[in-house]
Amino acid sequence: MGNTAAEPKLRPTFELEAAELQLHGGPVAGVDEAGRGPLAGPVVAAAVILDPERIPDGINDSKVLDPDTREFLYGRIHATAIVGVGIATVEQIDKLNILHATMWAMAQAVKQLPQRPKLAVIDGNRAPTLNCQSRTVVKGDARCLSIAAASIVAKVTRDRLMVQLASQHPGYGFERHKGYGTAEHQDAIKRLGVTIHHRRSFRTVQLALGLLEDEEVV
Repeated sequence: MGNTAAEPKLRPTFELEAAELQLHGGPVAGVDEAGRGPLAGPVVAAAVILDPERIPDGINDSKVLDPDTREFLYGRIHATAIVGVGIATVEQIDKLNILHATMWAMAQAVKQLPQRPKLAVIDGNRAPTLNCQSRTVVKGDARCLSIAAASIVAKVTRDRLMVQLASQHPGYGFERHKGYGTAEHQDAIKRLGVTIHHRRSFRTVQLALGLLEDEEVV
C-alpha cells in the first residue's frame, strides 16, 4: 500500500531574510505579482520590506488565504512594513507580452520603495533587472514571509482594481472572477463583446475578436 499520509504543507518563514540580514545586512525586500493569467485587467507587483520586530501574524501565500484575511493582513502589512507597488497596464501587457510586463511591474514595485533594498527575493525562477542584488525563490510565496507579504499586497491591490472595473463594465463579473478565464467570463465575452480592458495578446481574446480561427496554432 502507498503512503497515504498527506505531505506537510509549506509555511513561509523569515529564515532566508534573517540569514541575509545577519550575513550581509539589509534591507531585504520580497517581491511577487498577481494577475499574470487573467484575460483582462493589469498585472500588479508588490515589493515589501518587513520589519523583523513587527511582522504581522498570519502572513501566508495569498492563494491559501480567504479574501477577508487578505484584506486584514493587507492593512497590517501597510501599517508595519515598507511597501512599493508596480502596475503594468493592459496596453503594456499587449505591447511587451505578459512576461516582460510582469518583470517591468516588479522592477517598478522595487523602485517605488522609499528605501532601496540591498537584496530583493523574487517569487519564481525569473528576476527583473533591478538596482540591487536579486535572488529568485521557486514557490517563494509559500516559503518566504517577505514574498508572501508581497503576494498579499499585490493580490488585494489587483482585486480592488478589478472590482472598480466591474462597476464600469457591468455584466462581465469582474468582481467575482477578477478577469480570469472562467466559464462565466467567457460567456460574458460572447454576449457582450471585448472591452478595452481585455488583453488582445491573449489567444482567447483574439478568438473572440475573430483574429484567429479555432484551429490556428499561436
